[in-house]
Amino acid sequence: MRYISTRGGMPPKKFSKILLGGLAPDGGLAMPEAYPKIDFRELEKLRELSYSDLAFEIISHFADDIPAPDLRDIISRTYTAESFQSDEITPLTTLEPGLYVLGLSNGPTLAFKDLAMQLLGNLFEYVLEKTGDHLNILGATSGDTGPSAEYAMRGKRSIKVFMLSPQGKMSRFQTAQMFSLQDPNIFNIAVRGVFDDCQDIVKAVSNDYAFKQKFRIGTVNSINWARIAAQIVYYFKGYFAATRSSSEQVSFAVPSGNFGNICAGHIARMMGLPIRKLILATNENDVLDEFFRTGSYRPRTTEETLHTSSPSMDISKASNFERFIFDLTGRNAGRVKELWRAVEKGGDGTVNGAGSGAFDLAGTPLWEKVKEFGLVSGTSNHAARIATIRRIHEQYGVLVDPHTADGLKVGLEYREAGIPLICLETALPVKFSDSIIEAVGEEPARPAGYENIENLPQRYVVMNADADAVKAFITEQVEQRNA
Repeated sequence: MRYISTRGGMPPKKFSKILLGGLAPDGGLAMPEAYPKIDFRELEKLRELSYSDLAFEIISHFADDIPAPDLRDIISRTYTAESFQSDEITPLTTLEPGLYVLGLSNGPTLAFKDLAMQLLGNLFEYVLEKTGDHLNILGATSGDTGPSAEYAMRGKRSIKVFMLSPQGKMSRFQTAQMFSLQDPNIFNIAVRGVFDDCQDIVKAVSNDYAFKQKFRIGTVNSINWARIAAQIVYYFKGYFAATRSSSEQVSFAVPSGNFGNICAGHIARMMGLPIRKLILATNENDVLDEFFRTGSYRPRTTEETLHTSSPSMDISKASNFERFIFDLTGRNAGRVKELWRAVEKGGDGTVNGAGSGAFDLAGTPLWEKVKEFGLVSGTSNHAARIATIRRIHEQYGVLVDPHTADGLKVGLEYREAGIPLICLETALPVKFSDSIIEAVGEEPARPAGYENIENLPQRYVVMNADADAVKAFITEQVEQRNA
């Protein structure tokens, strides 16, 4: 398996060569040259496997330059009952016949991103041990990526983590998870702005190739292909848990802000998993819903991005969306480059004259082709998610977080008779206590070890949304530590 860039400017590379990087040198995203195909017979063989064994079978398609015994060991050390609270790793909860919630939030930071991040930490460590090298990770978080990355990388001698987050925009629990860490290899930077400002800084630093090479900058955001590869696994596991035969179809409802979670579902479908619909749910920041309704992709400005009660989806520039458009264009890197030139620079690069900072596929053959990928969308708002949390709790005795509620709300709008609907859980309710109290009138249960997290001492710095300032901070910390 070799990897190319969505923008066509990177020679094919093996998995280990793209693992430690972020954006491709041409500003694009790494993608496999072709997706592995899994037929009915192989699906039936995979059906009975444990999560760890299933993960090995799926991920080994994408990481075939890591010796199989080493990869199996890395994966088996990652997906343990000790780390994820059960042997199932991703337990399926039945709300009623044909309606399910896939539990993805039983890892160390109580969010679905642990499923990929714990693996990523072990993969990073393995590759760095082989090369004797070191890595400085630069990431951006809207709430869950940051804690997941920091808990996966804390204490690793060859890795430093510089995590950007929008100041005051995450829940108190999410903020405390990150800022209370005292490990010397963890650096938290609170940015005066929104998540998109943080993400723009990560991309700006990644595009400074000289700086990136000198300081060995890597990324843990879902622009890192390994994150996507790891997330593909739980679509297969959820499918097997909700069906009896691989001739059945299911639909998945997926809360999405950066298009990473649902991108993994798109790739699982391309590999042959019988997915009827991928139902994308946004919050009030509805850039992705707007595209799938109208054909127009129009990222919002910082001023337009809303702060909502499902803050991990307060994103208006969906990085992984470029991967979907790459597939939509038939892997036409030139076309992708043209479309993203319109998004990033404005001007006349749009397809239908959508104006600067956008493109519009409406009325083009590409827009007609979108329906072939099974993607549909809808949006939610504060009143709807609070009502959904309350309804699910009253009707089924199950408590869900605000993002999962967005997924359920939109998923139920597209539910079809005879087609199992699986909603992906994104986090445990305790991370969003204010919304839970508003919905059901009581505090959500706290797992052991998190009783007093908001009152722990916090360690972080505050900066303006300035890539040069972040580069100066990285330089200072790395050189100071190396002195």
